[in-house]
Amino acid sequence: MKRALILAILLAAAGPAFAGQAVTLRADATDSDGVVTLGELFVGAGAASATPVAAKPGRSVMLDARAVQLAAARAGLDWANAEGVSRIIVGSGPAGAAGGSAASAGARGNVEVLTYARNFAAGEVVQPQDLVWAKAAAAPADAPSDAAQVIGLAAKRPLRAGAAVSGRDVAAAQVIKAGEMITVVYQNDGISLSLQGKALSAAGVGESFSVQNTDSKKVIQAVAVGPGQAIVGPAADQLKASSTRYALR
Repeated sequence: MKRALILAILLAAAGPAFAGQAVTLRADATDSDGVVTLGELFVGAGAASATPVAAKPGRSVMLDARAVQLAAARAGLDWANAEGVSRIIVGSGPAGAAGGSAASAGARGNVEVLTYARNFAAGEVVQPQDLVWAKAAAAPADAPSDAAQVIGLAAKRPLRAGAAVSGRDVAAAQVIKAGEMITVVYQNDGISLSLQGKALSAAGVGESFSVQNTDSKKVIQAVAVGPGQAIVGPAADQLKASSTRYALR
């Protein structure tokens, strides 16, 4: 009898670790009063619904999924996160906004956008794992509709984790550095010629730049195709037209 009583006390103290209440992340999490709670994040939060998780000082806030998972566990909830979500964006709900029309607009504006999963320094190349779809109050006017439009491009300036991806944030990754020696190739109708030249400016794949022929000292325009490689002639014109991007492997 005594052993059974001790076991019951231990199980009660362990609580969530033994029997967490399974919950599901809401597809469209919103908050109306500036304090995000478990009930606003999860379906089935029950008695833990009012438990605060984070403050939302603006129209939206991005939460770290792991931190949310731990907060849920402390409250006796079990969120498996089978989808592998890394960031959760909580928008503004209609109830707490000032004015009905503004509130409705905020609710309609909670859209799915690509966001950065980490901070970027200028020049860093975006890889597939660096992007995550999340909910936001609004999307940038030039927001990409597909991650493939951004992967392989380089940050033009420092970028913040959680920020919505914008087309003006990135550009073709530089594969040619100013001052380096490169190989320039001309190909057309089975004819292939190559020469060594000095890059007079930096360039990304598909971008034109000036090259000085090391023999004749003549300056020509070439199109970058990879590290230390450029082309001229019809192939260069075709590459520029197709706007091919180079993704570092």
